[in-house]
Amino acid sequence: MHQVKLAENTYYLGYNDRRTHLFENIWPIPHGVSYNSYLIVDEKIALVDTVERQFIDDYLDQIEAIIGDRPVDYLIINHMEPDHSGAIKAIKTKYPEVTLVGNKKTFGFVESFYFKPENTLEVHDGATLELGEVKLQFQMIPMVHWPETMVTYDETNKILFSGDAFGSYGTLDGGVFDDEINLDFYEVEIMRYFTNIVGKYCPHTQRAIKKLAPLDIKMIAATHGPIWRTDLDWVLSRYNKWSTYDTDPGVIVVYGSMYGNTQKMAEVIARQLSERGIKDIRVYDASKTHSSYIINDIFKYKGFIVGSCAYNNAMFPNVQTLITTIEHMGIKDHYLGVFGNYAWNGGGVKNLMKFAENIKWDLVHDPIEEKGALKKDKFEQCIDLANAMADKLLQA
Repeated sequence: MHQVKLAENTYYLGYNDRRTHLFENIWPIPHGVSYNSYLIVDEKIALVDTVERQFIDDYLDQIEAIIGDRPVDYLIINHMEPDHSGAIKAIKTKYPEVTLVGNKKTFGFVESFYFKPENTLEVHDGATLELGEVKLQFQMIPMVHWPETMVTYDETNKILFSGDAFGSYGTLDGGVFDDEINLDFYEVEIMRYFTNIVGKYCPHTQRAIKKLAPLDIKMIAATHGPIWRTDLDWVLSRYNKWSTYDTDPGVIVVYGSMYGNTQKMAEVIARQLSERGIKDIRVYDASKTHSSYIINDIFKYKGFIVGSCAYNNAMFPNVQTLITTIEHMGIKDHYLGVFGNYAWNGGGVKNLMKFAENIKWDLVHDPIEEKGALKKDKFEQCIDLANAMADKLLQA
């Protein structure tokens, strides 16, 4: 197997998962995902995070191929989520004298998931660990995106081992470093990873970015996706934009429709937005497009117009699932429009207005609700809703 080095004594140990359909059993990953671990071979040997359990055998073999009969002295646990901690028990079994390195919240997770840790080194903000030539420093970045999350900074080689921060969906198809790959492929996958996984914790992400800013970082080595060594600003600037809810003047129109009447309203709204000069318009059927992609575009565009038919006196279930996820993520600072349709009793629009009250976005127009087929007066109101949204976006 190729040995990929980040520095003279630092190795990338990564594995590509092209089999899993849903990351965290929620989010679609049609292009797969990589799991990245790192090995530092110095007077002392340290592993930085591990890998998902399906790769344990290859992982242990690869470590042994590099270090031979030497023991692993330290296992640094930046993040305890099982896709990164999955091999902890295997490492402990093979290297029983290994010292687990984490913060005061880390070891409770180790006990919950695997075993009661005994040989531990608790670190805090600014704590250091010398391996020989390499000196490591630790910084806590809680809630990016678990409470025990921290990062490890190699002061000697100026590498930031960033855990899930600055990670990405998508396997590493030959290229490992940012300058070896066409980043156009990762444009969507990095944003979708951020919006799906980290998006709920934007204020915490902002705090982490500011906290790490003083470090002289030459390379970012995350636990998913490419290693950044040439154009760090490519990923840093995007994380900064997304975590401040900085959006572009486009509109997402999402609808749930059983027989096409709510869809017709969505089409009228979308066409009028285009007539008004809005170029970035995305129209989604909530029954077909996974919320992963819709949420991604909500982080991208300022306008959100959502429509639902009535379904058993309630909202259409797929729209309900989407807006519950949006509400849970606490996304800020958007313009909102609401519309819908019913046959014999309402439920869609009424419940969407509860969402509007909870999310506290700027409602650009009164809600529109049609009974049955779209008629002239509601057609005109759909035009008015589109115009109200366009006015907001064009004035911004």
